[in-house]
Amino acid sequence: MRVLIVEDELFLAEAIRDSLRLEAIAADIAGDGDTALELLSSNSYDIAVLDRDIPGPSGDEIAKRVVASGSGMPILMLTAADRLDDKASGFELGADDYLTKPFELQELALRLRALDRRRAHHRPPVREIAGLRLDPFRREVYRYGRYVALTRKQFAVLEVLVAAEGGVVSAEELLERAWDENADPFTNAVRITVSALRKRLGEPWVIATVPGVGYRIERIERLE
Repeated sequence: MRVLIVEDELFLAEAIRDSLRLEAIAADIAGDGDTALELLSSNSYDIAVLDRDIPGPSGDEIAKRVVASGSGMPILMLTAADRLDDKASGFELGADDYLTKPFELQELALRLRALDRRRAHHRPPVREIAGLRLDPFRREVYRYGRYVALTRKQFAVLEVLVAAEGGVVSAEELLERAWDENADPFTNAVRITVSALRKRLGEPWVIATVPGVGYRIERIERLE
């Protein structure tokens, strides 16, 4: 999952980003409305976390544009105002959830996962392919019934590959979906992570490298 945090209090925004990283959720930060709109236009996000009171176009204006775009991207609004009419106006603008400051970072992560479940209600909650069973909400992976312990980043990469259902995923797309905007596009992090992930999953190798293109899940029969 990749989210955009629109928050002008840098300390809070960085705390949110670092906390979400521990939950294997990639997060980018926008400190004002103009930056938020620029990132939304150039990147693909699963959820937007909007502070309503920010410099430039307000969180309310950004919410209106997200809704008008028809993307269906869920919006979680952050605000210091806890009056019922403030919350009502936020929901009327298109917010899917509301969190009043101050809040617990763990609660934010739980709400984001709940929004992602609702967003993805049309997809099977558990994916199975090539002997793999991946539960994105329990954060569990099994290979031929054997539990496989993965790091947060390995899980995030595998989640993207499994979702492609055998289709090729480029290194650039993996970098975009499993890392955040601060990732170095020239890094070999993707290659190293995929190599380690392949070994964790064991033989027969389930992640195939398509030279010059990317990676895909190999639909292979288990060797007895």
